[in-house]
Order: sequence, then structure tokens, then C-alpha cells
Amino acid sequence: MVHIVLVESNTPDIVAAGLSAATPFRDTFSALNMACSVSVVEPYAQPCDPGVLDEADGVVLTGSGVRWAVDDARAKPLADLAEQVFDRGLPVWGSCNGMQLAAVLLGGTVRVSPNGRETGFARSVVLTEQGQGHPMMAGRETGYSVPCTHRDEVGTLPEGAELVAGNAHSPVQAFAYAKNGVDFWGAQYHPEFSAAFVAGLVAYRSDGSAETQDLIDNLSRADTDPDFARRMGGRADDLRLAVRATELRNWLAHVDFTKSPTQM
Repeated sequence: MVHIVLVESNTPDIVAAGLSAATPFRDTFSALNMACSVSVVEPYAQPCDPGVLDEADGVVLTGSGVRWAVDDARAKPLADLAEQVFDRGLPVWGSCNGMQLAAVLLGGTVRVSPNGRETGFARSVVLTEQGQGHPMMAGRETGYSVPCTHRDEVGTLPEGAELVAGNAHSPVQAFAYAKNGVDFWGAQYHPEFSAAFVAGLVAYRSDGSAETQDLIDNLSRADTDPDFARRMGGRADDLRLAVRATELRNWLAHVDFTKSPTQM
């Protein structure tokens, strides 16, 4: 069994509102029936005990609903912990904010997307040539859609990173990095999110408009009604757990493979 440390990238006030970014990972890993245990650390609440990382086989940098970008000084508690994780050479998964943070720490940049927010689904995500052969994307069919919500995106990739997927909204939808002892996979979208969870995030930031309410209503029904999934720009199968969580299932297998030589 592998042990995964989930780095909660939301601040305590957002977690208290019922929007912990670690919870969807816990739920998805459990639903995948993969042999793993999890623990959660909250760097915006208190420093992480180094002993927690001693027990980790892999680490997840979750998404975040904070209003600042990962290169802002306010992100320092999160960035400091991520640097510790990279220094240990542990396999790391990053979703959304987590992928952006990794990009910055590894030498890339982030920016506010010139195309505005991408909320609901990341639509028609296309695998690159590298992505078609990368283990992160094993079982993925190009042109897929995945739950997402983000304002920022990776502007430039770190030197040596592999771009594995992108779409018309954000050219960097997923990348991998294996250099200088760092083992990172990440995605701008959220394979750990149900559409209903995204609906809750949208509701938390709701401007009260009819358009926003319509988006919330559609997302709330998309997990169980394929017609609503298609209305959101997805395919009927895109929200089925075995499809939606493809990258996370592959990452857990990667963590297990990485750990196995130490067990021999």
C-alpha cells in the first residue's frame, strides 16, 4: 500500500466553507479502489511536520480557490512546502494551482489566461505527440473533456518539461517533468473533481447572474445525466469515474512502481 500526502492548497476560511481541495482527492482515490492511504497537511494553517513527509510515497499539490497567483508573496507557505517535497525526490501530482506552482518553482511562468476563466469543462483537450506515449495519459483518447475551473495558466514551461496535453483555451493543460531528481506530473484541469463539486465552487464565487445560475444547474446534473454533460461541451463518458480519473489512476500506479524497488 502506498501512502499519499495531500497538500491542501486552500486557506482555512475556504476549507471551513466546505470547499477543501483535498477532499475530492480522498474521495476519488477511495472510489478507484487503489491500495493507498492518505493524510492531509495545510500549509496555510500551520507548518508541515517534516515527519509527515518521511511517511509519504507520493505527494499531491491540490488546486486552490485563493485569489492570488502562485508567484505572489502570499503563496510562500505553499511554495516553501512544495520545494521541500521536490528536494526529497518524491513523485508529485499537481492539479491546477498545483501544476502552476510546480511550473514556477521549476523555472517556468504563470499568467492570467488571456482567454478569461475556463469553468465547467476543459473542452476538447488534445494529446501532444509526447502525451500520446506518456504513462500519465495511458488510456486517454485525445479530444477529451474534464471538469475544471481556473483563472491563471502556465505561460511558459520549465526547461526540460514535457507538454502532454493542451486545448484552445490553455495551451498547457498537462505537463510532466523528470529532471534533477524531480518527478512531477500535473494537469490544469481537475480529474479529481465531479461536475457537482465544480458547481459548488461556482456557487461559492457566484455573482448572482442568471448565466452563472444556469451553469451551476447544468453542472449539478451533469454527473448523472449525459445530456447535461454534452450540454457542457463534454462527451457522454467523460464524467464516468474510470474515464475522468484516468490520470490519477495512472499516477497512483506510477507511485506504486516507484516505491516497489525499495520493497525488494
